[in-house]
Amino acid sequence: MSNGGSNFQSQVRSVTDHMVTALAILATIIVVAPLIAIFGYLVFKGASSLNLDFFTKIPKPVGETGGGMANAILGSAILLGIASVIGIPIGIGGAIYLAEFGRGSKLANSIRFTADVLNGVPSIVMGLAAYSLIVVPKIPFLPFTGHFSAISGGVALGFMMIPTVCRTSEEMLLMVPNSIREAALGLGVPNWRSVLSISVKTASPGIITGCMLAFARVAGETAPLIFTALGNQFWSFSLNQPIAALPLQIYVYALSPYDDWHRLAWGGSLVLIILIVVSVSLVRFVTSRGVLKGNS
Repeated sequence: MSNGGSNFQSQVRSVTDHMVTALAILATIIVVAPLIAIFGYLVFKGASSLNLDFFTKIPKPVGETGGGMANAILGSAILLGIASVIGIPIGIGGAIYLAEFGRGSKLANSIRFTADVLNGVPSIVMGLAAYSLIVVPKIPFLPFTGHFSAISGGVALGFMMIPTVCRTSEEMLLMVPNSIREAALGLGVPNWRSVLSISVKTASPGIITGCMLAFARVAGETAPLIFTALGNQFWSFSLNQPIAALPLQIYVYALSPYDDWHRLAWGGSLVLIILIVVSVSLVRFVTSRGVLKGNS
């Protein structure tokens, strides 16, 4: 009887194991399938638009076929660069305070709560806030205020990056064992240097991944740029003037009644997705190789 009961329990465990494994595989397929479907459809609709003109020429006037989105690609790079310069240092600085210096304090809890709330604020609300604070008022000592500009668009995207970078970086810093900090302090290393040289360096792969998640989130945002960067049909290298961006150009082309613009919109969407996937994959590859793991 004992052998029969043991065999039955073994069979039950084996069946349960196979069922859970199958459910896990099914859940993975459900998660990945939409991404594959979207990417496949973008390739089907937009691949025909990708040629040399697309990456080297600006949009043609209404009624003319051809042209490209070179100015929008450059504009997106400028806007994301401004956003990264603003959002990443502030976000990491806030995370260092929350994880290393302000644990348990009321100020830290307030900052953490604010960051969580900002993470859930719709992007159009962030755009309206940037519009009200930067585009509408004219501040004499701030030349980029009072009008649409690349700087205002970058500021709006940078503010959207801050809470994501802050919260993800904080979680990565909290995963660093306290024994490492105590060992550094026991050797007489100042607390600030221990934080920068040990805690931040140890958590750098996770911090960089959080920065890339924030970067990917804002790369495709359109609503904040409508209220700040506005868009531009021509080349624009000035940070104090309206500037084109891929999401804005895609939005304008998608709403137009022209088939050629629809084709370019699909191409722009494909390029935007590829840029995000490549940037995130590159960072994950580098961190997995140990280059950014803080190894000496």
